[in-house]
Amino acid sequence: MSASARLRQTLTEELTGSGTLTEPGWRDAAGAVPREFFTRSYFRPVPGTVPTAYRPVREGEPGWLEGVYSDETLITQLDGRIRPDDVAGGTVTGSPSSSSTLPSLVLRMWQRLGAETGHRVLEIGTGTGYSTALGAHRLGEARLTSVEYDPVVGESAAAALGAAGFAPRLIIGDGLRGDPAGGPYDRLIATCSVRYVPLPWLHQVRPGGRILVTLSGWSYANALALLRVTSPGEATGRFLPGCTSFMIARPHDRPPRPLLALLPGDVRPSRIDPAKLDDWTGGWVAQLAAPSAERMGTGAEQILWDVSTGSQARTAPDPEGGWTVVQRGPVRLWDRVERAVQRWQAAGEPHQEEFGITVSPSGQRVWLGTEDDPGWLLPI
Repeated sequence: MSASARLRQTLTEELTGSGTLTEPGWRDAAGAVPREFFTRSYFRPVPGTVPTAYRPVREGEPGWLEGVYSDETLITQLDGRIRPDDVAGGTVTGSPSSSSTLPSLVLRMWQRLGAETGHRVLEIGTGTGYSTALGAHRLGEARLTSVEYDPVVGESAAAALGAAGFAPRLIIGDGLRGDPAGGPYDRLIATCSVRYVPLPWLHQVRPGGRILVTLSGWSYANALALLRVTSPGEATGRFLPGCTSFMIARPHDRPPRPLLALLPGDVRPSRIDPAKLDDWTGGWVAQLAAPSAERMGTGAEQILWDVSTGSQARTAPDPEGGWTVVQRGPVRLWDRVERAVQRWQAAGEPHQEEFGITVSPSGQRVWLGTEDDPGWLLPI
């Protein structure tokens, strides 16, 4: 048995033993698809560096193959253009823009999608092609279409898929438009996050079909939702257990902002502990309340900056106890966040799986508990 096959078998056994892999078809796919075809080189973050520095790891180097078969996300591109082979030596800084997601998450999502043999599936975000290969092995390449926004990433994925023996239908284009010429689909799975469910998806998935997508925002809080299309353009669904995050789709990412200057404003006591925003669900609830705000800071010292209006909010410990908040601008960001967090606290601070989403011609609404809850509208 080759080193690659041995490591692949070990990883598959670990994922089976942990309860991640529960379906034989996906277990077979995990044991058959060689991940190294899709991660010939990758970046490793250098611990302790600020900003984070990345070291390229290339094919054949000591530890390269073991890294490929670790259950980790492997960064394959920075800043939308820098690939590991572009770095002559040493390290480089940048923002991750493409990756090979950790195998346990990829396989867990495929299983949650509920795709079966015979289903037509649309994948948004080909990335390295590893997830696409798993889907092609399990479902049949003729039933799978994958869309990639970045042409360089897409060409690399196509070459890797071909080398691994797979030939699904691949499209280079804006995944938020889906596949206008290819529907209807039975299932849609997105390996990038979005601020709202793109309307074309809701018309390209047949009624009764499912959409699995991570909803995110400009504060980069994430929540994984499984929706059922009820009619063209309409859907309903629930958020799923666990903590799932993906890079946001580039057309949905926040616009560039100038250097942030913290300016004076109106001061008052905060009615919530700002550290609640560090909670996985607490931060996401705050993002629902202030969807155009970017969040920075941690603990008692949080900063919200509204990309569209320039509004600001920042918190700090009060020497006499509690916390203070300074707000300025037309949008009182902390007022909105407080109300949302207090509603969540009154419900017992549940995880995201207690939330749902309804999509209709009147908007996209996230609610807590039942659909009768007024909830929060997503920014469309």
